[in-house]
Amino acid sequence: MAYEKIALIGIGNIMFHDEGLGAYLVKYIQENYEENPKLTIVEGGTLGFTLMTYYQEYDKIIVVGTGSKVGPVGTIASENAEQVMENEDATRKTANEVEITMMIEICSFHEDMGEVQLITMVPHDIIDVKNAMTPEAMKHMPKLVDATLEELKNSGVLLQKNTKNISFESIIESCANPKISDFYDMSALQ
Repeated sequence: MAYEKIALIGIGNIMFHDEGLGAYLVKYIQENYEENPKLTIVEGGTLGFTLMTYYQEYDKIIVVGTGSKVGPVGTIASENAEQVMENEDATRKTANEVEITMMIEICSFHEDMGEVQLITMVPHDIIDVKNAMTPEAMKHMPKLVDATLEELKNSGVLLQKNTKNISFESIIESCANPKISDFYDMSALQ
């Protein structure tokens, strides 16, 4: 099915190892793929309930982050809002899962809620404080990119790779050690 307005939201706290994988994933897609007029990419980090407006203003919302499904590190799950709600006891083990489930519950009372798809990957470590990903989870990030691109394709958005080829390691490094020049055109400040 094709949608007119799609939001791709990466969630997670980059301060807790693999917890930030959703944020890293959307930055990776933003850097390595051409823009599409139907797609809005959002680094949702720990914005929680402030993301609710996307649920109401977009036709399709794809949320990517860590999940607590049973399985080895790198296990990827993709569920729509109905599936998330049916399994809410199984999807309320982390703060992000609780917030997503609660937002779906609240927004489902409104007729204008878009279709929600939650794509999660089982992390290795979301407890230790470190701006990085564990090698155990990092090696599965290409599968998460593929799952996300496939969901976008199924939603009518086929992203084309650009020529940049920015690595996950570079993205994680720039998130862990941001520079003011990453956010501003320095020539405009002079």
